[in-house]
Amino acid sequence: RARERRARFVGKNGACNVAHKNIREQGRFLQDVFTTLVDLKWPHTLLIFTMSFLCSWLLFGMVWWLIAFAHGDLDHSTRLQRSPEEGPAGAPVSFVPCVTSIHSFTSAFLFSIEVQVTIGFGGRMVTEECPAAILVLIVQNIVGLVINAIMLGCIFMKTSQAHRRAETLIFSKHAVIALREGKLCFMLRVGDLRKSMIISATIRMQVVKKTASLEGEVVPLNQIDIQMENPVGGNSIFLVSPLIIYHVIDKNSPLYDISPLNLHHHEDLEIIVILEGVVETTGITTQARTSYLADEILWGQRFVPIVAEEDGRYSVDYSKFGNTVKVPTPSCTARQLEEDKSIM
Repeated sequence: RARERRARFVGKNGACNVAHKNIREQGRFLQDVFTTLVDLKWPHTLLIFTMSFLCSWLLFGMVWWLIAFAHGDLDHSTRLQRSPEEGPAGAPVSFVPCVTSIHSFTSAFLFSIEVQVTIGFGGRMVTEECPAAILVLIVQNIVGLVINAIMLGCIFMKTSQAHRRAETLIFSKHAVIALREGKLCFMLRVGDLRKSMIISATIRMQVVKKTASLEGEVVPLNQIDIQMENPVGGNSIFLVSPLIIYHVIDKNSPLYDISPLNLHHHEDLEIIVILEGVVETTGITTQARTSYLADEILWGQRFVPIVAEEDGRYSVDYSKFGNTVKVPTPSCTARQLEEDKSIM
């Protein structure tokens, strides 16, 4: 029977396969409400977006109704049957409400909407009769601006999240191990589908496996950084066209004692590749991730060229992005290969 395949730590699409359980300090999420709102799923975000406006309209609609009730604006007999009073100069003075045309809670709710979203139909307006009404008008405008700023900022951040840009950063489905400059190398291909570049792009790689210390401590997910090389040297890359990134398997490499015969027996081996950079158009830092298990590493193969010069320009054929060809490669570990060279 084939051995059961270990669970991935990082999926091929970059998603981390980690479940957080028994978090007792849930209140910490409320200390950063904006990030919590951005991290919510779209249905929950849209529900909060709708309810925040609806609740504020209802709340201030109730306040406007109470102001009208306290001032007597809702007393139909007063407004319709009360005879004009005589002013100081003998001129008739009619009853002046705090807010015109408010007859019920429905009209107060409509006025609340008009105030907060600045939809003025002209049928209802605040008069100078009640200073309290003017104060409520100011408060509702400020509250409405705050709600607009928070919710629109949340929607903008969700639509422009960094992982959206990472969807167009692609990695080869398989990694390969073959000779390069006389040394065994672990290689993969990375590319960017967009014309807008990733600025200050860096790439790094980790091996995640279960290890045990000399004291008997078991580390189920031990992360070991390994050195990556690329055609321009160092970790920084100029990702204007697909690049083959490679790791030289030397004595400091966790792959030093792996051969094609025992490669697929390392069920606990997982190699994670992380690409980071700044999106040129938005200035937001993005990160793309992928991983390779032992059965996704091809021994003795090399990626085919996909960049060619055509009509004075360089053309990239992405249909061959993950294609490989077999090449002569020693069927031994990097340690054995290095010892053989030293003997010769």
